[in-house]
Amino acid sequence: MHLYRSHKCGELRKSNVGETVRLSGWIHRKRDHGGVLFIDLRDTYGITQIVSEGNAELEKLRVESVITVEGEVVNRAEGTVNAKMATGEIEVVVKSVTVQSHADVIPFQVAEDDGAGEDVRLKYRYLDLRREGMHKRIRLRNNVVSSMRRRMVEEGFQEFQTPILTASSPEGARDYLVPSRLHPGKFYALPQAPQQFKQLLMMSGFDRYFQIAPCFRDEDGRADRLAEFYQLDVEMSFVQQEDVFAVMTKVIGNIFEEFNDFTGTKHRVEFLPNMKYADAMNNYGSDKPDLRNPLIIRDVTDVFKRDDVTFNAFKGVIEKGGVVKAIRAPKVADRPRSFFDKLNDWARGEGAVGLGYITLKDGAGAGPIAKFVPAEAQAELNKAAGLEEGDAVF
Repeated sequence: MHLYRSHKCGELRKSNVGETVRLSGWIHRKRDHGGVLFIDLRDTYGITQIVSEGNAELEKLRVESVITVEGEVVNRAEGTVNAKMATGEIEVVVKSVTVQSHADVIPFQVAEDDGAGEDVRLKYRYLDLRREGMHKRIRLRNNVVSSMRRRMVEEGFQEFQTPILTASSPEGARDYLVPSRLHPGKFYALPQAPQQFKQLLMMSGFDRYFQIAPCFRDEDGRADRLAEFYQLDVEMSFVQQEDVFAVMTKVIGNIFEEFNDFTGTKHRVEFLPNMKYADAMNNYGSDKPDLRNPLIIRDVTDVFKRDDVTFNAFKGVIEKGGVVKAIRAPKVADRPRSFFDKLNDWARGEGAVGLGYITLKDGAGAGPIAKFVPAEAQAELNKAAGLEEGDAVF
């Protein structure tokens, strides 16, 4: 039998009952039931319950101590089966124990979430990464990267590692600099992205390249900014934009399908549409729109061009070559005047002259500029902006 283990802690089943096994892992939980000690033994593969009676050494050990146990696999007693555990039908009756590592008092719980702060979790990162949620995330990252590699190779890509210590090639952020020992007074730069190197690979005839590339950018951290991150970096030769879309839509779409239930609940995957730049700017006002936002910008210039519409503020903009855009706000027509005034104040604070609006009540327009828009023009506005009863348009 192997010195440390014959099985992993998530491996034993009813079919193993009667076998003598050896397990190694961390003490996850301890429960003393009148001299009978129950221990949940944990490794990265799962948890197995072990049972010991009268073992003074085990009783003294703290949680997170590392042990190797040898014992017999038995069925759990009736009424004690744990259906939530893969090994929940069996337990191991301990015959011998070897202590591999004694744990001190730990600064926060591993088995439970005790609300430990970020500072202490980072200080004891090796403990934090033992916690179930963090452990799953690290393994998820490994599985996603492995899936990326497999899928890219299937699409004919070759993986190459590009240099880390290189010359500066700014790409929108400050470089991290590393002083050179061999060339005093000079510095290497850590790459913000492997842009030049992958282009050299294309010039060298490798056709399709990819890399899970480390990128370094010396900038303040934000929700979408990190000083150090990894990206799926890709380059292709003799292709058009549609070829890149076709390959990457397949690869990334399949990855989302494969891992869309990592939270424990399977979700329906809707991959991003192939949206034109002009449509993104016209409909969302951004070249990277958040499609979870249901508000879409509509062009209502033709409505305010009409001869029977007399709102001169918009007509003046149109005559100078400008356009009039509108956003539908569903079911806010009954909001108090203060709601609309607050939005108007916000718009002025952002540099606009003001924020005009019309509400749709009982099929007719209402609000400060509604009097300049006759019924026929209002009907056209409703259609252009997608207005329904009880909505407002800004």
